[in-house]
Amino acid sequence: MTAVREAPTQAEPTPPARTGQLAAAARWARRAPLLPALIFTIVVTQLPFVATLVISLMRWNSLDPADRGFAGLDNYAAVFTDPDLRSAIGVTALLTATVVLVSLVLGLGLALLLDRKFAGRGVVRTMLIAPFLVVPVAAALLWKHALYNPEYGLLNGVLTWLFGDDAPQPEWISGMPLLAVEASLVWQWTPFMMLILLAGLQSRPQDAVEAARIDGATAWQVFRYLTLPHLRQYLELGALLGSIYVVQNFDAVFTITSGGLGTANLPYTIYQTFYQAHDYGQASAAGVVVVVGSIVIATFALRVVSSLLREEVRA
Repeated sequence: MTAVREAPTQAEPTPPARTGQLAAAARWARRAPLLPALIFTIVVTQLPFVATLVISLMRWNSLDPADRGFAGLDNYAAVFTDPDLRSAIGVTALLTATVVLVSLVLGLGLALLLDRKFAGRGVVRTMLIAPFLVVPVAAALLWKHALYNPEYGLLNGVLTWLFGDDAPQPEWISGMPLLAVEASLVWQWTPFMMLILLAGLQSRPQDAVEAARIDGATAWQVFRYLTLPHLRQYLELGALLGSIYVVQNFDAVFTITSGGLGTANLPYTIYQTFYQAHDYGQASAAGVVVVVGSIVIATFALRVVSSLLREEVRA
């Protein structure tokens, strides 16, 4: 008797609908741990922004509670036509551009120095990073009292030590208010720029640098034709990230000058409009303008970061 062999049964193919359901379940399984963080972010950031956007379209001043209603774009028109707000926009642009550019130049110089090997480089690097780790309000208080004070500040003390009792004792804050704010911010943001540019320097192709030196290139030529083109995107990244934060700076202006003497930037003017003039609608409109400007800058920053990552992957 011959045994009859049964043909092996093939597994039935999974229906397309079932495959799609399994893929969707797998995607949700990967994303589920992120949902609490996403919900928290939406509640903390997006809902207040939506509320600010709604208030910016309203006519709402707590000093005149009877006159409240829909204002349309009137608050936004006031932001760009009010002399104080227009002046604040100009001060914000000037303050941001000055701090970012000077911080980039100083940060580049310090990064070039730290890229060299010398005794105690780790200690020096730690000391140079320290200003960026100081709380912004504490840094502003340090500059206002320990450095700028005309009676016991360090700057006037150095002048007295160098030139004697007849040395000039300038009023640093009242004499040059905007420069006083800019100097404190440059001191705080230069280490940030230095770290970004130092990372860029350490990612240079060393073989190209060594080949250029063997061919007789000077230090300036190596910097001009090799180092600087390589650092271009790192410079852009530092400028964009610095602009995002400096454009929103409030601590230094509030602490050092209290917004006086022509130093009131847009965040400080928003504070005055909201807490002193109690004009919630106009303050919200100015806040939306700041947020939109920050988003535009952040978009460029993300593009620069993406291009840097793509270059690292290709390398």
